[in-house]
Amino acid sequence: MTKDPRAPTPRSARDGPLHEGRSSTSPLVVTLLLGAEAQARFDRLRAEHFPAGRNHLAAHVTLFHALPGEQRPAVEAALARAADRSPFDVEVTGLQLLGRGVAYRLHAGELSGLHAALAAEFDPWLTRQDRQRLSAHVTVQNKVDPQVARELRDRLAAGFVPHAVPARGLGLWRYLGGPWEPLAEHPFR
Repeated sequence: MTKDPRAPTPRSARDGPLHEGRSSTSPLVVTLLLGAEAQARFDRLRAEHFPAGRNHLAAHVTLFHALPGEQRPAVEAALARAADRSPFDVEVTGLQLLGRGVAYRLHAGELSGLHAALAAEFDPWLTRQDRQRLSAHVTVQNKVDPQVARELRDRLAAGFVPHAVPARGLGLWRYLGGPWEPLAEHPFR
């Protein structure tokens, strides 16, 4: 018996909901949430300098890139516990060339401690990338020619003054193969 060429092609597991990002098993992303004024400033820079067709996200500070989606209840519980703390400031310390993009470097002892505590809780689920030491940053340009990135870094660095921005909580997102779906915010008290 021959297959009807008009029949739909069977979908593989990679073509299913996980790949499309609509499954409870799609990866979870954890971010540090910044104060509204800082968020708006980084969003403006990202909108101005990120290639429009590739800019699916608002500016963000990723803490964990790919926690297992099926562990959402445990991840949310850990984030709620971690957010039961006072807000703190994060120092914007300079600009970082990413090769094909530019980011603002961030530093705060409180952030390093918070990340380490969460990493210990999430240890069984951490990917190789998420096991690396935290290098907190906000990417405002990516996926451009390296020369374009160097020019932007130099232009932004010329007027850069180190400053602090408020951290207001933790965000939880579902990775959708490009865009992210917001799932929850856990504000600091």
